[in-house]
Amino acid sequence: MEWRLLKFEEFDVNLLYEVLKLRVDVFVVEQNCAYPDLDTYDQQSLHLMCIEKEEVIAYCRVLPPGEKYDVCSIGRVIVKEKARGTGVARQLMIKAIEEAEDAWNIQTIQLCAQSHLQRFYESLGFITMSDIFDEDGIPHVNMVRNKR
Repeated sequence: MEWRLLKFEEFDVNLLYEVLKLRVDVFVVEQNCAYPDLDTYDQQSLHLMCIEKEEVIAYCRVLPPGEKYDVCSIGRVIVKEKARGTGVARQLMIKAIEEAEDAWNIQTIQLCAQSHLQRFYESLGFITMSDIFDEDGIPHVNMVRNKR
């Protein structure tokens, strides 16, 4: 496994296509959710991915404070179906938290989690800050993690 952290302008076209296809395959097709994936936040984000045998198997984007929320946020957390249950999601999130703290010396990270993943994010130190709400037809909760 290889981990890569890229700024938007560091992507080559093939890797960018692979990441965007993975996001569409899971969030739009698998979860049957039509939503605006290309939302103008990619250009300001850091993009963390796990590559195995030249294939992106896990990905997330890390947004700087003040971009989407007042605090840093992690979003578009995704693991390819064949890699689920392997622990790569936990590794991805731990690395994303570390990269966010290193990049911006931040104390707080926010995310908007699908509610069925709430316990997973709680196990990483996130605290639920909202009731369940509908976002694009999928139940979500807002969560925050403060640096320990």
